[in-house]
Parts: sequence; structure tokens; C-alpha cells
Amino acid sequence: MDYKNFKPANNIQDLQYFGEFGGVNPSISDSSTYTFLSAKTMFDTFEGNADGCYLYSRHSTPSNLYLGEALAAMEGTETANVAASGMGAITPTILHYCHAGDHVVSSRTIYGGTYAFLKNFTPRLGIQTSFVDITKLDLVEAAIRPETKIIFCECVSNPLLEIADIRKLAALAKKYNIQLLVDNTFSPLSISPAALGADVIMHSLTKFINGSSDTMGGVVCGTQELIDRLRNVNDGASMLLGASMDSLRAASILKNLRTLHIRMQQHSKNAMFLAQKFEADGFRTVYPGLKSHPGHELMTSQMNKQYGYGGMLTIDVGSLDRANALMELMQERNLGYLAVSLGFYKTLFSAPGTSTSSEIPEDEQKEMGLTDGLIRFSIGLDADIERTYELMKQCMQETLN
Repeated sequence: MDYKNFKPANNIQDLQYFGEFGGVNPSISDSSTYTFLSAKTMFDTFEGNADGCYLYSRHSTPSNLYLGEALAAMEGTETANVAASGMGAITPTILHYCHAGDHVVSSRTIYGGTYAFLKNFTPRLGIQTSFVDITKLDLVEAAIRPETKIIFCECVSNPLLEIADIRKLAALAKKYNIQLLVDNTFSPLSISPAALGADVIMHSLTKFINGSSDTMGGVVCGTQELIDRLRNVNDGASMLLGASMDSLRAASILKNLRTLHIRMQQHSKNAMFLAQKFEADGFRTVYPGLKSHPGHELMTSQMNKQYGYGGMLTIDVGSLDRANALMELMQERNLGYLAVSLGFYKTLFSAPGTSTSSEIPEDEQKEMGLTDGLIRFSIGLDADIERTYELMKQCMQETLN
């Protein structure tokens, strides 16, 4: 694909789907299994030779293919495969590339579930992982071994908001003939990893892309060859591990995807406003849009600027007790919810060291800079962010002074 004038939101908008009765939304395929016109076609499908035939909903459905096509258009890949959760997309893809005796180089700051999978689960299968500071390319290259199959990172890391240099990581992966897999959950539309050279892009659709905290979902975006192999009925990791998305959920996420560009602009606008205010108030604030962020210039150089720097920010209030007191008061004052996840219309906040990153041992949390007092904010779609800030400031004054 020519990425010179790549505009991800336009690619979503330009897709045209009609329902079977002329509906402006595609019809939902409410079937778990599908008929064949001949027995031979069924045989051919099980052999992987009948492109375009529907077999069984664990393999795929029309509704899932509609959503996958839209997400592939957004990321600029040939196609995509949707799954029942973000982990349902990530884990089969890693297992597709890695077998017993293979090796992974991974960022040390990633979602706790992915970290636990690589640290605790894949060694049972004979797959080892080296966790490195992904922002230091010399360390990444030094960790690569002859048996390394993939480099794994998040474009904007969870929860420390470190920025991966996708261009340079992609060049490094190509140098050693390995694959660069990236999780783009924190920065949909803002970053287009395929345009920067990434081989495979994954998302938890549960978060910003769906945006309403009412369902789980995941996606793998890549080449047609990759997706065909993941779906293969004989040895495809996605097919055989069974983390399939329900058609009703796929249809729901597809509808929400169409407003993602509007929502990301507002999430980013609100997060930038609060980050600037919190930093001016003296809090140790981390947000890629701030010039004080170590990855600010890198993020600026590889982002689609119209969607902003994203909706995620962190502040450090010094201790877990202070963090908990602040979050509890903000929830009591209806400024958001003390909850994990992100991308909701309402602000969500949590202390990741004891929640979404609790799978990471305390000594490793300390080494990477994940402190007890760190609060991760997923900033909502507030129409009056100035009022929100003033109310948050009151909560801070009451709990932190």
C-alpha cells in the first residue's frame, strides 16, 4: 500500500455496506453454522480451498468480516481477523509465530495480561522472552538471538506511556528477518503502525475503538496470508484456540467505529488540557503531548496530528494511600469511575501497580518506574473540561494537602 497520503478515518468512511434488505447497516448474521450447496464444497472448505464460503462461526461470519475489513482499512493492512477479546487476538498471533525453542523480544512496559502470558505461560511451551526498555534500540538489538522470531511492543505503552520508535524497530526487525508485532490499543488513528513499517497490528477493541465499555473484542491486522493461516481449520491458532467474536458484538463495534475519529479528537483535547493543568500545578505528569515527555518529539514525528496525542495520562501523587483517597473522592463527586479499562465516555482511573499491571513483580515495577502513587487516567468526553479540572483540583486539595 502507498501510505504517502494515508488517512485512516477516510478509509473507514469510504467503506459502503448495505443490509440484505437495503438497510444502511449490514445485516447481522445470526447463525452459528452455514449451509453448502454441495458436499464437495464442504470438503474443499475444510481443506482450505474454498475462498468466500462460510463454514462455522468460530471460523468467521459475515458480520465479523465486515468489522475486520473496516479495521484493516483503518490500519492500512490487507485484511484483519477479529476475536472475542484483546488477549484473544494477541495470544494466538504470538503462538502462530513462535514454537518450542523460539524467543521473543518484548517491551518491559506492556499490558499486565500480555506480560503475564509471555513471562509465565509461554515458557510452559518452550518459548522464552527477553523484556527490554523498548525506547533503547541498542538494548533491543542486543537481546535478539538466532532463535528470536518477533519483537513485541505497544505504540504507547501501558501504563507508563512510553513511545516506541516504530520506524526504527521495523528496520531492526527487517535486518534480522523477524516480525514486528505492535499493540496499538492506546493510540488508534493517532498512530498508523503499518505505515511506519510494522508487520502486524493488534488492538483491544474493548477500549477506544468500541468506546462504550459494553463488550470485549480484539483484532489482528496483517497480510492475507497471515490471517488465512490464523483461521486455518487444521492448524490455525485463532481457529483452534477458539477466541471467536459473536456476530452481534461485531455489528455493535462496527457502528461505534464510525465515530472513532470524533471521539479520539475529544479524548485528546481533554487529556491535553488536563495534562497541562496538572503539570502547572506541580504534579509529576506524563502525557505524550507535553514537551516534558521524553517521547514527545518522537510521537509528534510519527502521529496523525489531527487525532491528537491520545486520551491517556498519568500523575504520581506519592503513595498508594494518597492515590486511593483521591480516586475514591473523585468517584464520589461523579468525576469518573474507579475502574480498569479505558476509552469510555466517562473518565476512568486506577492505580495500575495494584491493578492492570499487578502481574508484574514489584521489583520489576520499581525498576521500570511504576510507582505505588501512579494514577492512570483514561480521560472522558467531557463537554466542559474546564469545569472538570476545577472539580478535580478541589478533590486534590482535600486529599493530597
